[in-house]
Amino acid sequence: MSTSTEKKSSLLVAAGRVSSATAVSRVLGLVREQVMAYFFGASMATDVFVTAFRIPNLLRDLFAEGALSSAFVPIFKERLVKGTDEEAFDLARIVFTALLVVVGLIVLLGIVASPLIIYISANGFTENAVKFDLTVSLTRVMMPFLLLVSLAALVMGMLNSFGRFGVPAIAPAFFNLGIIVCTFGLYHYLEMPVYAMAIGVLVGGLGQLFIQWPQLRKVGFRFRFRFNFLDENVKRVLRLFGPMVAGLSASRVNILVSTLVASYLVEGSISYLNYSYRLMHFPLGVFAVALGTVTLPNASELAARRDLRSLGDAFHKALNLNMFLIIPSAFYLALLGYDLVSLVYQWGAFGETAAHNTAFTLFHYSYGLIGFAAVRVTAPIYYALNDSKTPMWTSMASVALNIALYYPLVKILDFAGLAAATSIAGLVNFGLLLYLLPRKDVPVDFPAVFLNVFRMVVAAGLAAFLAEHLPQFFGGELTEGMRRTLTLATKTLAVGVLYFVFCYVLRVREVSILVKRTILRRPG
Repeated sequence: MSTSTEKKSSLLVAAGRVSSATAVSRVLGLVREQVMAYFFGASMATDVFVTAFRIPNLLRDLFAEGALSSAFVPIFKERLVKGTDEEAFDLARIVFTALLVVVGLIVLLGIVASPLIIYISANGFTENAVKFDLTVSLTRVMMPFLLLVSLAALVMGMLNSFGRFGVPAIAPAFFNLGIIVCTFGLYHYLEMPVYAMAIGVLVGGLGQLFIQWPQLRKVGFRFRFRFNFLDENVKRVLRLFGPMVAGLSASRVNILVSTLVASYLVEGSISYLNYSYRLMHFPLGVFAVALGTVTLPNASELAARRDLRSLGDAFHKALNLNMFLIIPSAFYLALLGYDLVSLVYQWGAFGETAAHNTAFTLFHYSYGLIGFAAVRVTAPIYYALNDSKTPMWTSMASVALNIALYYPLVKILDFAGLAAATSIAGLVNFGLLLYLLPRKDVPVDFPAVFLNVFRMVVAAGLAAFLAEHLPQFFGGELTEGMRRTLTLATKTLAVGVLYFVFCYVLRVREVSILVKRTILRRPG
């Protein structure tokens, strides 16, 4: 096996481990959404919960999985490569302390300012006093989740830097478990049952943090307060963090604007967007986020060594593998979306109308999945090179486009227009990042990238189209649940087999890698 193939295989193995652990969490995430759909449907309760949770959840992207993690990991990894573990741990202690102080104050401010926040972000709710007051109350209950998940994300970044991906990847499963268990356990005992999910958010946040802590102790970290905020490495983290916050804030403003617009649309619109987004986010989390998680520490090490040619190779491998998995997922969601929505959500209070509306919205999220996923492996290359300004500007440009598209697309597609605008903006964001990457002296073979992606698009489009039109021969004695399950399982298997065959015929590189690894593993 060539060195290039070995490196791609190691990326595949590492990403596979993260994907497997993440898949468990994402499956539980879908179960969580099923539980919400079963008990609450697409109603005022779900609109209120989604809107209230969106506030700490958006801030989480800034202080947790988004800006802070991406700013911290390259500097932490550099200290591990060029310095000692204890130097890296000292940096971590300072950042931990800063998080406890700063995010703790933000949580308190958010609790106090919840009425103003909801008035601005979901002004349409003011027409219903009960709906508005309930949203404010749930926001206050869930606000401490921000601090818990921010600390959990910092732990995750540290463990990933030590090559430990499994436990951090599965940690969000405990967040989902918290909501599922609390909803089942408390639903019948609360005057307002929707509070069961809010309590579950806090329980899940605690679980997500503490499940990782034993692993952190195993790598040698011991926490103590460190208030040396003028440390040079902390300043470097902040220099990266600032532009990242600006870029992410722009996209979060966009989400708040979409929530504001949806609050004026037909009741259930926010729920349709949320349910469909969760389905789109499943392959994004299992494949793209997993690859981004593996890419950032690896890219940071190569950048620290100034090996830009290897960094370019690492980017190509990550992007190609990302697209190999994401493109068929996008076609699957677009063409088989209704079958998926029907099986996952259409139970209990979730009816036929909600299923059709959610599937329609999912279609317009599906093509954006390609852009969202590609950004996950492209932006870390910039962060590894200590450039957070370029992703900031491309993010702001895409957000401006997104908001500009809201009015015409909502006029045409109603609530699904919000999903369509977001998807188009996501594709544009990736296009800008890819176009500008050579300016950072990272080699990008554009013809090879486009040719490989084109082959995958042809293979995935044919596979999904043929699978959607596959004849079904199931007996009439099956229950509705069994019929839905068999229908989707048959189509899913067909998409997978046909896509692999078409990719092999079209000589997509990633299939060749998989075939070679399978042959080499054979005994004898």
